[in-house]
Amino acid sequence: MTTFPQSSASPLPGERGELLRALAEQRELLLITVRGITDAQAGQRTTVSELTLGGIVKHMARGEQVWTRIMAKGDGELPDGMLDTGQYRMTEEDTLPALLEAYKAAARALEEAVGALPDLDKSVPLPRTPWSPPETVHWSARRILLHLIRETAHHSGHADIIREALDGAGTTDQR
Repeated sequence: MTTFPQSSASPLPGERGELLRALAEQRELLLITVRGITDAQAGQRTTVSELTLGGIVKHMARGEQVWTRIMAKGDGELPDGMLDTGQYRMTEEDTLPALLEAYKAAARALEEAVGALPDLDKSVPLPRTPWSPPETVHWSARRILLHLIRETAHHSGHADIIREALDGAGTTDQR
């Protein structure tokens, strides 16, 4: 089983540590939904949505990779794969353990990048996307971390519904 940075384990002090612990708690809730399932179950659609448990894990790993790059580089460039819709789908070549390892690596890289920042007020331009406003938008590293917490919580809810439809086990049943 893949071990993630635990919610109480961030060695960073102050606000950085608090935000990273909050993100780790949301990751833990998300990962409860994939406990004890097979690759086939991780790739199975259980609702009218195209989302699967494996696809959500894949997307969350890619999301943390992308946002870490945006925050660390601060160049406003669109990271490779940011708009790739394949990040939402578990392919036949994907395995749940490999997706979990990628997510773990992304979590570790994010924590290292946050630790290397001079402070959370560092402001970076966001890359242009089809949904961007015409003017360049800047976010602080703090705002990026808050976005990742929200995004993880958002998809954790999706994952819980998918798991309940898969076999009746929800997050509260898995604790």
